[in-house]
Parts: sequence; structure tokens; C-alpha cells
Amino acid sequence: MSLVLDPAAQDLLFREARTANTFTDEPVTDEQVQAIYDLVKFGPTAFNQSPLRVVLVRSAEGRERLVRHMAEGNQPKTSTAPLVAILAADNEFHEELPALLPHFPQAKDMFFSERPVRESAAGLNAALQAAYFIIGVRAAGLAAGPMTGYDAAGIQKEFLDDDHAPLMVVNIGKPGEDAWFPRSPRLSFDEVVTTV
Repeated sequence: MSLVLDPAAQDLLFREARTANTFTDEPVTDEQVQAIYDLVKFGPTAFNQSPLRVVLVRSAEGRERLVRHMAEGNQPKTSTAPLVAILAADNEFHEELPALLPHFPQAKDMFFSERPVRESAAGLNAALQAAYFIIGVRAAGLAAGPMTGYDAAGIQKEFLDDDHAPLMVVNIGKPGEDAWFPRSPRLSFDEVVTTV
């Protein structure tokens, strides 16, 4: 059985898509980012908790503040990408649950009253949303360069607060010259899937 999604879309989202390391100077517009969010917000999370929060870094001053917290090898990429997004998990996501889960508003206090439980749930579900975000960037015809090589405590202090934990930094734009490393191998179906 074949996939329902058009092969060209499969290539755009997965087969041909890779992490970009260089970008052109073509801007990424607010409208493009809005369209990305309006698509990926429908990706599932447990209890519809939707804990992902996004900080868009556009200004030269913001970029300078961010770059100094990036690992040395990631600094040039982050310096030159048209747009950079800091993806973070909101550990106080439960405050939104009465609106996001109107049929079960008591979930806020029943399941998420304790901070360690919230941090675990926020980390997992925001990571899911980060993956959706990367696919959304690709669906917009842009390239994403997700990175975790940075000083997390520094980025949290500089751009977030104690209730938001950084997950990754994503460079976004049209791929530039020599943007791609060679495709790395993947595990086969039989190496990943077990049937019991």
C-alpha cells in the first residue's frame, strides 16, 4: 500500500529535506511564520497541552545576543540565517488547559499541579511540537537548521524566564550555497520495528 500524500510532498517534507547549514539573504516574512504556525498547531499533544513557545530573533541586537550563546560551530549559521527561532517548553502550560481542554478543565489541577510533572510533560510535548514546526518550515518551502549546540542556561536567562526551558534553536530560510552535508544513513524498517 502506498502513501496517500503526493510523492513530491513526501520528498519536500522528508526524503529530500535536510538540515540547512547556509542560507540566502531572502527574508522570511511574518506571514510565512504565521502560516507555519497555523498549520502545525494542529499536531497532537497530550491533553492538548500545546506547551511549545517560540521566540523569533530578527533584530541585529537580538541576533548578537543569541550568537554568543551558540556553540562555536553554530555561530556562523545563526549569524547569517534570515530568521532564527528559539523553541522552548512552557512549564506553566497548565494555566492554558481550561481553554485548550474545555471538556475536561479539571485536568489542570488533577494531573499538572506539581512542577516536576509539568516539566516532564512540557519537555516531551514541546519536543513533539518542535518536530511539527520543522516539518511546517519545510512545508512553507523553506529550510530549517535545528541545533542543540548552545549554552541552554545562557539562552534561558537572555531570552526566556524560569518557567520556559529552551529545546532547540532553528535557523530558517532559503538554502544557500553548499547548504547540505551528504545524507547520513538511516536504520531500516526491520532494525526499528518489532511485531509481537
